[in-house]
Amino acid sequence: MRMQQLTQKARQAAGALALLGIEEKNNALQAIRSAILASADATEAANQTDLARSQAEGLAAPLLKRLKFDSKKIAEVISGMDSLLDLPDPVGRTLLATHLDDGLDLYRVSCPIGVIGVIFESRPDALVQISTLALKSGNAVLLKGGSEALETNRVLARVIGEAAGKAGMPDGWITLLETRLDVRELLDQDETVDLLIPRGSNAFVRAIMDNTRIPVMGHADGVCHLYLDAAADPAMAIRLSLDSKTQYVAVCNAAETILVHQSLAGDFLDELAGALRSAGVTLLGCEQTCARLGCAKVDNWHTEYLDYTAAVKIVSSLDDAISHINRYGSHHTDAIVTADQAAASRFLRAVDSGNVFWNCSTRFSDGFRYGFGAEVGISTSKLHARGPVGLDGLVTYQYRLLGHGQIVADYASGQARFQHQPSGEAYPLQGR
Repeated sequence: MRMQQLTQKARQAAGALALLGIEEKNNALQAIRSAILASADATEAANQTDLARSQAEGLAAPLLKRLKFDSKKIAEVISGMDSLLDLPDPVGRTLLATHLDDGLDLYRVSCPIGVIGVIFESRPDALVQISTLALKSGNAVLLKGGSEALETNRVLARVIGEAAGKAGMPDGWITLLETRLDVRELLDQDETVDLLIPRGSNAFVRAIMDNTRIPVMGHADGVCHLYLDAAADPAMAIRLSLDSKTQYVAVCNAAETILVHQSLAGDFLDELAGALRSAGVTLLGCEQTCARLGCAKVDNWHTEYLDYTAAVKIVSSLDDAISHINRYGSHHTDAIVTADQAAASRFLRAVDSGNVFWNCSTRFSDGFRYGFGAEVGISTSKLHARGPVGLDGLVTYQYRLLGHGQIVADYASGQARFQHQPSGEAYPLQGR
């Protein structure tokens, strides 16, 4: 009953948000920005409580790094909010305009999805990113973060909710859920919740899909690959390998497997292994890699390590690399390093992932770096939204038909005829 009340309240808030203009939403975002800065000491103190508890419970070091929400993280979320404020309103955009007949005009217009539930890992910065994206796109949001970040999330949700409320946002547009029971009850609210976005492993996303009638947009695990082609520049290949693997290991866009063309399996492989090991990376490999480097064999090529561990596999060809990625990857982010444009083109067209790169780090796969302001997740599905899900991924559209008393009977009888001409006009009924 409690969850039903929460989601019904969110539904009412979503209806109010859908009527707001860009100035009202940006004013609320500015208020949230100021409140987050003003409450930094309280937020960091709550985060220290979470960190101490999680460390005592034996949380792994990479996950503790994700959990940390210090002045650097606060500066990063503020920077993300600044970018978000600069973006145009995703709601009310004219996506299509067709002149059906004189005085009968059809428009496809972007609009909010409505009520969105997001279940995410123990990253407090994700709570800020998701909630502010939801607000700017006119959606109410129910948030369930990892239990490790409970105290930090409580402070952030309170600060954001209070600041937005003072700026005129409707009560109930943001709700923090805290328990597994909350999640189980949320899955039953298909009459009031429009979309679920679970962030986590494939098994977790599948479990959510199997237990709800609510549409699910999955942010699955990141088994990302970097393929070093026969025509790769050696210095570039090592530089990109280090950045893709070690720039921040506890994230879904870090490279977990490095594929090396067999022509590079000699001195270059030794140099690559030396560079990675010097950066603290433990290497696992295929039989040929292990024979050369003296490393342990890979148990499962579909593994997201989220740590200073990388798998290295020697492949016989570009097509062998593509086949491996499509079989063992998670369709998240995969990159090729090569000076061969034809090879790059084939790789980008054949790899079935939401993000495919040429000669750049997999770490660029990110909503902020793409200029989306931030992201609610990186979708590995193909419908509605794919890749980093920013503002555009949080809106849908309506067809709005504006007429002057026309009836279908006239067109059925031949008395009137459709013109079906693109008009190029903007939807004329913006505003309240």
